[in-house]
Amino acid sequence: MAERKAIVTRKTAETNIRVELNIDGSGQFEISTGIKMFDHFLAQMTKHGVFDIKLSASGGDQHHVVEDVAIILGKAFNQSLGEKQGLTRMAHAVVPMDEALAAVAVDIGGRAYSVVEIPFGAANIGDLETDLVRHFLVSLASEARINLHANVLPGPNDHHKAEALFKALGRALDSATRVDERIVGRIPSTKEVIEGGEAPMSV
Repeated sequence: MAERKAIVTRKTAETNIRVELNIDGSGQFEISTGIKMFDHFLAQMTKHGVFDIKLSASGGDQHHVVEDVAIILGKAFNQSLGEKQGLTRMAHAVVPMDEALAAVAVDIGGRAYSVVEIPFGAANIGDLETDLVRHFLVSLASEARINLHANVLPGPNDHHKAEALFKALGRALDSATRVDERIVGRIPSTKEVIEGGEAPMSV
């Protein structure tokens, strides 16, 4: 099987970002975005997704940093998986963290669509604006060309809700990107191709 790796860079007037992704990693990460809480959540996704990620990002506004990190991570996932041969393709994960419970389901089927329901109570989690968590997920799904559903039950601790969500995202992506030995070399679709899909959508 070919190495499932990608290196993606994005330099604009607003941000400068570089990511190295190895789908078949061991959960190693070097992440620096200038937003400590965002780094923490991305590390949780990486560790529990058992990917290897090296990510550096800089920018003057955290909205643009979070959005552009999602864009290049999504592109890296899409590129590293190539033609998607042998993929398990669809997977889900339910992860608790104390009183919080998060559920994420994904389908790496080329159809970019996201449904995200995360009831945060505060405007910020540490140094991260809470509304950017949803924006990250929607942008990631769009660029990775995946169908993503994410849901967190209401609760008092926004940090726990977000951390459980990123852990569940990592676990779901790990399961969906695994190779099913029964269909090695085959596309997991009756169409026998997984393309870019339809226009990105979200609710």
